[in-house]
Amino acid sequence: MILLLPPTPFLLFLLLLLWGYMEAQQPTQPHSIKIEGDITLGGLFPVHSRGPAGVPCGAVKKEKGIHRMEAMLYALDQVNSDPQLLPNLTLGARILDTCSRDTYALEQSLTFVQALIQKDTTEVRCSDGHPPILPRPERVVGVIGASASSVSIMVANVLRLFAIPQISYASTAPELSDNTRYEYFSRVVPPDSYQAQAMVDIVQALGWNYVSTLASEGNYGESGVEAFGQISREAGGLCIAQSIKIPREPKPGEFDKLIKRLMETPNARGIILFANEDDIKRVLEAAARANLTGHFLWVGSDSWGAKTAPVLGHEDVAEGAVTILPKRTPIEGFDQYFTSRSLENNRRNIWFAEFWEDDFSCKLTRPGSAPGSEPARKCTGAERIGQDSPYEQEGKVQFVIDAVYAMAHGLHTMHQALCPGAPGLCPLMDPLDGHDLLQFIRAVSFNGSAGTPVTFNENGDAPGRYDIFQYQVTNASTPGYRAIGTWTETLRLNLEDMQWSGGSRAIPPSLCSLPCGPGERKALVKGVPCCWHCELCDGYRYQADESTCLPCPYDQRPSHNRTSCEPTPVVTLGWGSPWAAVPVALAVVGMGATLFVLVTFVRHNDTPVVRASGRELSYLLLAGILLVYLATFLLVAEPQASVCAGRRLLLGQGLAVTYAALLTKTNRIYRIFERGKKSVTPPRFISPRSQLVIAGGLSLVQAAGALAWVAASPPHAVVDFARGRHGDPREARAVLRCDMSDLSILGCLAYGLGLMATGTIYAVKARGVPEAFNEAKPVGFAMYTTCVVWLAFVPIFFGTAQAEEKLYVQTATLTVSLSLNGDQPRTRRTGPASLSPATPEAPGPKEEQEDQGEGGSG
Repeated sequence: MILLLPPTPFLLFLLLLLWGYMEAQQPTQPHSIKIEGDITLGGLFPVHSRGPAGVPCGAVKKEKGIHRMEAMLYALDQVNSDPQLLPNLTLGARILDTCSRDTYALEQSLTFVQALIQKDTTEVRCSDGHPPILPRPERVVGVIGASASSVSIMVANVLRLFAIPQISYASTAPELSDNTRYEYFSRVVPPDSYQAQAMVDIVQALGWNYVSTLASEGNYGESGVEAFGQISREAGGLCIAQSIKIPREPKPGEFDKLIKRLMETPNARGIILFANEDDIKRVLEAAARANLTGHFLWVGSDSWGAKTAPVLGHEDVAEGAVTILPKRTPIEGFDQYFTSRSLENNRRNIWFAEFWEDDFSCKLTRPGSAPGSEPARKCTGAERIGQDSPYEQEGKVQFVIDAVYAMAHGLHTMHQALCPGAPGLCPLMDPLDGHDLLQFIRAVSFNGSAGTPVTFNENGDAPGRYDIFQYQVTNASTPGYRAIGTWTETLRLNLEDMQWSGGSRAIPPSLCSLPCGPGERKALVKGVPCCWHCELCDGYRYQADESTCLPCPYDQRPSHNRTSCEPTPVVTLGWGSPWAAVPVALAVVGMGATLFVLVTFVRHNDTPVVRASGRELSYLLLAGILLVYLATFLLVAEPQASVCAGRRLLLGQGLAVTYAALLTKTNRIYRIFERGKKSVTPPRFISPRSQLVIAGGLSLVQAAGALAWVAASPPHAVVDFARGRHGDPREARAVLRCDMSDLSILGCLAYGLGLMATGTIYAVKARGVPEAFNEAKPVGFAMYTTCVVWLAFVPIFFGTAQAEEKLYVQTATLTVSLSLNGDQPRTRRTGPASLSPATPEAPGPKEEQEDQGEGGSG
C-alpha cells in the first residue's frame, strides 16, 4: 500500500474501513465505463441526479452528466490521436457515476484506490501447490472530477491518502483552495473566491451597499456566501442585511418563508445567490407567488450562469438578474463529435441508451427504459441529436476537455523528464509516483480548447476569468441573457447596456439609507455601517466629509449648500444707504442754517444787537455746531486711517466746544445773580474776553485728550466679524469700521456730556432769575431735552442687534443725536419781539443783550 502521509490512528481506522469495504465488494465491479490504455485516468460525473429516499440514483442528467462525460471521452480520443502528446502511450479511463450524491460518490471512488491496497497472497496456493496467477489490478494515476464541490471534497479526502492527483472541471468551493488539506486537488475553473470578488465588484459598481445572501446548504453555497461576506467586509462600504441558508431537503412552504424573511429588510433589494438550479427556480416561484415581481434584484453565481431552466416560466421575476459565468467558448469539435453519436457508434457509453430514450422521448425495444412514464413511441435508432431533439453544448464541456489535457500534459512532461527516449513507460513511471505527477501538473502551461491559457497557482487554482450576463426581457426580442461585461482580476461593466424591470435603464437602489444631501453628514447607526441618519451641518459649520461637520474659520461663513466656507461679505455705510440719508440731510440743513447765522453775524458784526449778544461766545458756539455737523460726514465715510483719526478728533470736539460755550454762559448768569444778592460789585471774569478764554480752555481739554489718544494708539480701520454674526449664517456680514469700540465712542463724548451735565446744573440753579433776564430758562429747557435725548441714545447704541444693521443704527442714532444737539442753540433763543429779524437763527444775541442790560457795558 502506498501511503505518503504518516499513519495516524484516524487514517489507520479509515484504511481498515476501506479494506473491509473492498473485501465486501470484491465479487462485483461498480457500474462504470472502462477504456483500455497504458495509463488509466479516473472520471467522476453526475450521470444521474440524486434519487429519492432509499434510492441512490434518479433520472439521467443529459447536460451536466452525459455531455460532460462524453467530453472526457472526446478529449481522450483527441489526446490519443495527437502524435506530439504522449507519443507511443495511450490514455485509458475508468469513469464512474456519482449520482449527484457525495456519499455514493465516495463509495464509487474506492475503485480508484483498489490497486493501491496490496493483499498478502503468500499463503494462497492453487490445488497443485503453485502460487496463483492473479490479474494485475487496474491502477488509476489521476482523477478527472468531480462536479459538485461537496463530492470533490469527499473524494479528495480519500485520494490524498493514496497520493492520486485530482483535477476538477466544475468544483469551485473556496475550501478546496486549502493546500494543506487538499494538496492533491487542482481545478481548471476559478474558485468561488474569485467569483465572490467579481460579485462584490459588481454590487459596488451598481452603487449598492445593502444586500442579502441566499445559499444552498452545502460546500458550494455556504463557502461562496462566506467568501462574499469576507471580501465585502475587507472592501468596506457593503453590508449584508440577512444571510439565509436553503436546506438540503426543504419542507413545503420553506421558500415562501424565505421570501418573507427577505422582506423583513425591504431596502436590501439586491439578493446574492449561491444556489443550485432547483433552488433558484423555486425562489423565483415563491417571489412570484408573493407578488414581488420587480422588487428583488438578483445577482447569481455560476450555478445560474446563462441557463434557461431556472427562469423558465418566471421570466418577469428574473428580469434584470445579473449572473456570472466562467469565461468559456463552445467547442465546435465537440459539437460535431456529440451530434454524430448514435446507438451504434457509441457502445462504450453504457448510459447512452438511457440518454437516447430521454432525449428523444422514446422507448428502446431492448430491455430497460428511462425512468418515469412510458413514452408514446418506440425509438428507431435513426434519430439524430440536434435535428430530432434540441441540442446546446453544456457550459462546462470546455473545462472537462481542459482537465483531461492538463493531466495529459503533466504526464507528457513527466515522461520526458523520467523516461527520455523510452517508447513506453519506464521503470521510473511504473508504478507512477503521484506526488511527482502533481508537481508536473501544477507546472503545465498551454492553450486550452478555447484558446485561453491553462495554468495553476500554488493552490492548484485556475486564474479567474468571468463573463457577466444580464437576463433581459424586451418587447422587441425574446427573453434572454445579454453579455454586459467581463471580470479578469478587474471589473469591466457596461452600465449603459443594462436594463431592469419594466425596461427601465435607471439602476434601481439597494441601499439601507439614501445618500445625504449637500451640507448633511452621515450619523451612522451603531453596528450597521451602511445605515445612517442625515444630520444638517447647522450654524456656522460646513460638511468637511461625509461624516464630519467642522466650524468655518472666524472670518468665513458656510456656502449656500454648506459644503465649503466662503469669505464673509464686508459691508460699510454707503452714501446712498437709507440709513445715511436722514443724518446727512439733517447735517446739510443744519450746516446751512448755521452758516446763514454765521454770515449774518459777520455782516452785522459791529451792530449793537450782535455786540450785545456776546459775539465771542456766539462765534465759538456756532463753530462747535459746525463741528458737530461735520462729524456726521466722518461717520458715514468709509473707514480708513485718516477718517478714523478725524472721528477721534471731531466726534467729541464739537460737543465740547458747544457745551463749553453754554456752560460758560449759564455759569456767568448764575454768578452774576448770586453775587448780586450779596454785593453790588460784579463778579470777576465776566467780560467777553474772559468768557472766551474760559470756554476755549474747556474746549482744549477735549482736543488735548483726543490728540494724546491718536498719538498713543494710531487709528486704523478693522473688519469686525463679531458684530455681523447672525443666527442665520446666510445673513452674516462683516463690518468695516474704525478701531473704536462702543465704550471708546462714549469715551469721546464723555467730556462733552460732562460739560452738558454741569451746564444743566447751572441752568437749574439760575432758573429763578427775573423775568426780564430769562435767558437761563430756555438754556435750561434745552439742557433738559438734551439729557433726555442722550438717555435714549445710550441704550439704543448698546442694545442694537449684532449684525451689520448695528453699523447703520449706530451711525444714524449718533448722528441724529449730535444733529439735535447742534440745533439746541436755536431752541434756546427766547426774547422780546423787538429782536432784529435779520438774525432769526442767531443762537445768542438776545442772551448777550440781556447780559448787557444786567451788567452795563460789559
